[in-house]
Amino acid sequence: MKKLTPIFIVIAAVLMLVAPQFLKSYGVYLLTYWLVFIIATMGLNLTVGYAGQKSLGQAAFFGIGAYTVAILMKAGLSFWVGLPAAALICFVVGLILGFPALRVQAIYLAFATLGFNTAIWLVMRNEEWLTGGTFGINNIARPSLFGYSLEGNLPYYYFVLVVTVILAVLLGGLLRSPWGKAFTALRDNPIRAESLGIDIRNYTLLSFAIGAVYAGVAGALFASLVQFIEPAPFTVGASIMMYLMVVVGGPGYFLGPVVGAAVGVILPEWLRFAQAWYLFVFGAAVVLLMIWLPDGLLSIPDRIRAKKQAKEASAARAAAAGKLGAKA
Repeated sequence: MKKLTPIFIVIAAVLMLVAPQFLKSYGVYLLTYWLVFIIATMGLNLTVGYAGQKSLGQAAFFGIGAYTVAILMKAGLSFWVGLPAAALICFVVGLILGFPALRVQAIYLAFATLGFNTAIWLVMRNEEWLTGGTFGINNIARPSLFGYSLEGNLPYYYFVLVVTVILAVLLGGLLRSPWGKAFTALRDNPIRAESLGIDIRNYTLLSFAIGAVYAGVAGALFASLVQFIEPAPFTVGASIMMYLMVVVGGPGYFLGPVVGAAVGVILPEWLRFAQAWYLFVFGAAVVLLMIWLPDGLLSIPDRIRAKKQAKEASAARAAAAGKLGAKA
């Protein structure tokens, strides 16, 4: 399987580069939308899948990133000022949100982050002087890069694709570093991790902060993609959907967000043939998936490998027992 992985990556890269050339405008828009959610769920996968923290507040950071870019651009500043500002603000707010994780865990932490998401959403809806309230902010322009306009759906898609690849490479490097090992140690056994000299306080805060940065960048890209934002996309329901994407893809698997975001963004579009029933069909499919594959779709190769190893071990024990019986 490991030998085939580079082949799959090359094929996927070629498809991502070539396929949009043959799609209509909405198809390109949908692929860009998918990439945006890959970025957002990459951050959540770090927090949930690798560091083991229960967070239902990712949509709040997604919204903070979107509104930061929209407000700054409305004030006359460039997208290239708004993007790092969104990342920085989300990093700081993510650090602050990480503090409850130092005192509460599991379902209690999930409720704390859920409350945070609700509070941020209420600010977005009610503070009309800043966010426009339910009227939102419109006419959010897409940026230009080195004098080249990214206004069209296709140029903007390639721009978001490059950002996605860069962030994926950075996250991959982080996970292969000692920091990544510290995050997984924190997830597997915090007490043992602390006994090994890992500062679980700092790594817990960093898991929230870095995850928030990814959501903030995704939100900034989302704002320029849709060119109009209002509070609806940043509700608790959106956070639950992002969490679901991580779980469906496979928490703790690097490519989990790619698969999970496809299930959450692209699959519902394919199921629209069912018209009024498509949400029911989608929900039922996800429930069945969670029953049969609680570790996500990317756990299938590991499950097959584990079954194969179990069969081999069972056959070896049977052969050893047969030899002992023959000797007796």
